[in-house]
This record gives sequence, C-alpha cells and structure tokens, in this order.
Amino acid sequence: MADKIQIAPASGKLGILTPGMGAVSSTFIAGVHAIRAGLRLPIGSFTQMGHIRLGKRAEERQPLVKNFVPLTELNDIEFGGWDIFTDSVYDAAVNAGVLEKELLDQLKPELEQIKPMTAVFDQYYVKKLEGTHVKTGTKWELAQALMQDMENFKKEKGCDRLVMVWCGSTEIYLQPSDVHQTVAAFEQGLKDDHKDIAPSMIYAYAAIKMGVPYANGAPNLSADFPALEELAKETRSGTCGKDFKTGQTLMKTILAPGFKARQIGIAGWFSTNILGNRDGEVLDDPESFKTKEESKLSVLDTILQPDLYPDLYGDLYHKVRINYYPPRGDNKEGWDNIDIFGWCGRPMQIKVDFLCRDSILAAPLVLDMALLLDLGKRAGLPGGIQEWLSFYFKSPVMPAGLEAEHDLFIQQTKLKNTLRWLMNEEAVTHLED
Repeated sequence: MADKIQIAPASGKLGILTPGMGAVSSTFIAGVHAIRAGLRLPIGSFTQMGHIRLGKRAEERQPLVKNFVPLTELNDIEFGGWDIFTDSVYDAAVNAGVLEKELLDQLKPELEQIKPMTAVFDQYYVKKLEGTHVKTGTKWELAQALMQDMENFKKEKGCDRLVMVWCGSTEIYLQPSDVHQTVAAFEQGLKDDHKDIAPSMIYAYAAIKMGVPYANGAPNLSADFPALEELAKETRSGTCGKDFKTGQTLMKTILAPGFKARQIGIAGWFSTNILGNRDGEVLDDPESFKTKEESKLSVLDTILQPDLYPDLYGDLYHKVRINYYPPRGDNKEGWDNIDIFGWCGRPMQIKVDFLCRDSILAAPLVLDMALLLDLGKRAGLPGGIQEWLSFYFKSPVMPAGLEAEHDLFIQQTKLKNTLRWLMNEEAVTHLED
C-alpha cells in the first residue's frame, strides 16, 4: 500500500500559526531563527536530530529523519499567530526569560517584525488573564475573522500551506455536550454564542474548516469531539492529541513503562509542580487546573493497566498538584515521590526532582508537530485523528472505541513505523536482525 502513496513535495513556504504567542511560541519562533542563523542546534527535535533505522541492523542504514522523509526546510517557514497582548515575538521572548537576552538581541530585527494578530478571547474560559488585544463579535463572526486572518497571512507571506498549533493557555474544564455532536449543531452554536464553545474550539474550527491541520498543545477540549472530527475528515485536515508531553508527565511515560516491564509494583505516586509563568498563573484557577489534572492523571492508569495487573497496580494512589510560584518563572520544578514494592512485597522509594524549563521542552514539539502534520497532509493521509503522532502528547486522542496508548516507547515505535510505511520501507519489529 505504501508504494501507492504520492507525497507532494514540500515546495514553497509553510506558515505555522500559533494561537497564543507567549513563552512557548516565542521560544519556538526565536529558536528556529537561531537555528537558521547557525547560532544554536535543534536539540529536542526528533525531525531535525533524530535518526531512523531502515532494514536489518547489518545494513547500517540509519539516516536522519529530515533526510529520510520530505519535510519542509526550516528556511521555508513563516511564523504568525494571535495573542491577547500586543508584544512582538522579541518582546514576548524577553519577558518570558526562557532564552538568554544576548541571543535574542542577535535576532531582534527579525523577531520584532513578528507581531500578533488580535486574538479570540473570553475571560470566562481563562479566569486569571485579562487582555485588550482581542476581537469582538459573535462566535460565528469570530470564526470568520480568524479564517480571514489566515487568508491574509497566507497571501502576505506567500505561503503555499498552513498549519495551526495551539500554544495558548489552559481553559476551564469542559465536556462534550449536544453542541459538539455534529457540524451543523456546532455551527449553529457558534451563531448562538453557545457557552460550551470556548475560544480554542473557534480556532480549531477555523483551521479545520479551511483544510489546515491543527494540533492542540494544551489540555483543553478543543478539536477532540465528534463535530470537528467529522469536519476534519471532510476537509482532510489532520488533528492530533492535546497537551504537549513535557516535564513531569514526560518522566512518568519514561519511568512507568520500565516499572511495568520489570513487574515492579507501585503503591503510590505523588506529584507536585511549582512554576511561575503565565501557564502557572492560569492553572492557579481551580477550573483551569481541573482541565490539566484530567490530562495528567490519565497517564499512569493507561500505561500500568491495573485491570491486568491488580496485584501490582490495583491499589495505586495517584495525586497531582500544581502550584503557582512567581519567582520560578518558566523554570518549572516537578517533584515526584514514588512508593514502589518488589520481591515478597518489600517496599522501596524513588524520588525525582526535575528542574526543567517548560518552554524549552515544548518548543521542539511545536516544530515537529507542524512539520509532521504538513507531511501527512501532503501525503494525502485521511483527515481527522493522526494517532501516529501520539508520541508528543499527554492526552493522545483516539478514534472512538479505542483506548489511548501512553507508553512513550510504544508511541515512538508507531511514529517511526508510520514514517517507514510512508516511504515504502519495512516496519522494524526486531524479530530479525
């Protein structure tokens, strides 16, 4: 089947649009500019620094991913987006304090030229933020305005293709309701200003309606409901996951599979975080924290399969806390206490203290997501959920009736085998050398 796939070349420019141009987005954009200028390396990016094995080990074919699949070159990317503040990418990056100012000053002429379009925002959905750089109108009118923004950007920057990656804040916890069940119901809800339609959903609708792939870097209910899944199939727009897998959850998806592989029991897993950036301020609101908590709590249960291993994980107590601590800024600290038990039930402990830079871990994911979604679009993959990209998310989105896979290593195998399949290479199973 793979030999029938005709991947359109990555000719022309790719526009990457980010709703939210704060710490994550500005770090991503500034980082790509630094890499293009030869000032930094794309560390953390699978598409730029990762290798992929092809064939048997003895063949010793392990090209870089970017040399194996036809990805858009970094020099062919244009950046844009929306934000509730007017700061240029340079100002936003300086304010975030993630990258060193000396580096940002070298990129200042380019970064100052990238300024956000007026955003779709409603404080009802993000209680802790106030913004003045916002659009007005009904939700239907806002969706039309976003689509016009995208058309204008594409024309002004001379882009051939677009991808949208949500880099905005976590919204309040919402569950699918009747308005989310069909495209007709959702579009009527936009016209009626339905309260169950949050800003991130308006962005997702606008992108998918225009046939633009959409990724969601926050745990919001954004595109993962029947109406937009149906629309994505109609417009052949790829969608994938929610909530970028960065600090603490990244560690869980690395450690938990190892415990299960060795049949080590877990009695309890307590996790707490402190961070002081805009994301931390937003998550200080209980309704927004509920959205994040649901994303974080689902990981262990799915990986450990307590129904299959009741003696090892049936009584696991899992607690997650996030605390807003302004002095820390973007330098998040994730602390985990893991109570494990082994042979004859004897207890042991593991403690992990991960002092990470959240946006540094997220930025390369934004790049990979955009490039791989664009690849899938050019390859003519069916629209809707791209399960092969679950590797990047805390909450992979699955087709109805399937349970999400959270094991990082299984996710990586699926990602690499999909790329092999696209390029008419055999999947690597390790059954043969």
